[in-house]
Amino acid sequence: MRTSSVSRQTKETSISVELNIDGNGTSKVSTGIGFFDHMLTSFAKHGLFDLTIKATGDLAVDDHHLVEDMGLVLGEAFGKVLDDKSKIERFGHALIPMDEALSTVAVDISGRGYAVFRAEFKAEKVGGYSTRMTGHFIDSFARASGINLNIRIEGEDDHHMVESMFKALGVALWMATRKNEKRGVPSTKGML
Repeated sequence: MRTSSVSRQTKETSISVELNIDGNGTSKVSTGIGFFDHMLTSFAKHGLFDLTIKATGDLAVDDHHLVEDMGLVLGEAFGKVLDDKSKIERFGHALIPMDEALSTVAVDISGRGYAVFRAEFKAEKVGGYSTRMTGHFIDSFARASGINLNIRIEGEDDHHMVESMFKALGVALWMATRKNEKRGVPSTKGML
């Protein structure tokens, strides 16, 4: 089993994550932001990751610190569980529709965290979740995990757009993290 456990405690947030990337999509998520809980649950379900998240933050200020730090902690958990990145597929991608929305996600577990995020949201918030934080979450996750992410979202309904992206991210990461004994380290350099 490929598992990791990561915690982060600051004056603004307290977050703990337990991750099993060889799971069956079972999750228990509590961030204090209902829509964000729903997104992280969808991510785990469609990525077949077992995920336990306990997070609190200064939500009386806004959701910025909690969502951004959640990206850092979840990214660190993925980076830790993938270790030397040997015997994985490395690349993954997904095109996931949700009604009128379509998310395209491409993943490279390269050891070089970088994010390209393209989306134009119409509303400032979905529930208690700021749509602008989606890009911050992705950037934090990419940097902390060492994973290259290229994400594009089209659509009219912000809920559908964000949800299709989290589902696509789960599917693309499931594809990229799958075991493949024939690959060794999936790089011509011999290391990632």
